[in-house]
Amino acid sequence: MDDDEKRLMPRISKHMAAAASLALAACATTGGASPPTHKMQESAPMAHARFTYPETPVLTSGELAPAGDPAKAAEMNDQAPAWPLRFDKHNFSARCHDTLTCEVVYDGVHHGSDKPTRASASYGPDYLKDWNGGHGGVRNFPPPAKVVWTSKDGTSHETEIDIGEIFADQLVRHYVPREEVAAVPNGRISVNPAILLEVNDRTIRVYMKAFIPTKHLQAPGNPLSAVRRDLVLVKTYTY
Repeated sequence: MDDDEKRLMPRISKHMAAAASLALAACATTGGASPPTHKMQESAPMAHARFTYPETPVLTSGELAPAGDPAKAAEMNDQAPAWPLRFDKHNFSARCHDTLTCEVVYDGVHHGSDKPTRASASYGPDYLKDWNGGHGGVRNFPPPAKVVWTSKDGTSHETEIDIGEIFADQLVRHYVPREEVAAVPNGRISVNPAILLEVNDRTIRVYMKAFIPTKHLQAPGNPLSAVRRDLVLVKTYTY
């Protein structure tokens, strides 16, 4: 948990608001019919990997998050965030699996390896666990990510993944219902969502992982668990 998250946790308050939850983003294949990127779709879990769907349900009842200091909450102007949740900056990270060489360049930062990378299956179904955006504070949106890689069969590939087009609506992809999102200072979640790009042999996947504060503890008994950080699979390309 980073410093922003630690500062945010004690300020979570208990204001309620009624509405439905945010639907999820689409998973599409290059060359096939892709739903419009501005239309929120149900995301599809990957059969061979966990953490691409809410492995545990979002708890909307039970143990409430510890109440903060009312005076401090008033000073920080705690209020429910505007709905739907949107973002104007994001973090980014890229990973390569099952490639002979792999380079991803986004916002001027290079990711990847010029050496062969291990197959994701060799890490087990939890290989996506704890993945977060290492390159922070990227303003929406730089030019497309450039991806140059060699798949395990020796075929060379080069493509651009237009992050700005995929997230043109600037909506945060998450699973938390509106009524469960906790109040935050000035109604603004201070932790940027992470956009994550995976190169896996002949497949590229784009995910979002967002910090969403909740009114109830998501792990009862753990006072620091009033938050969801679910990994949402947004789009898939095959080559």
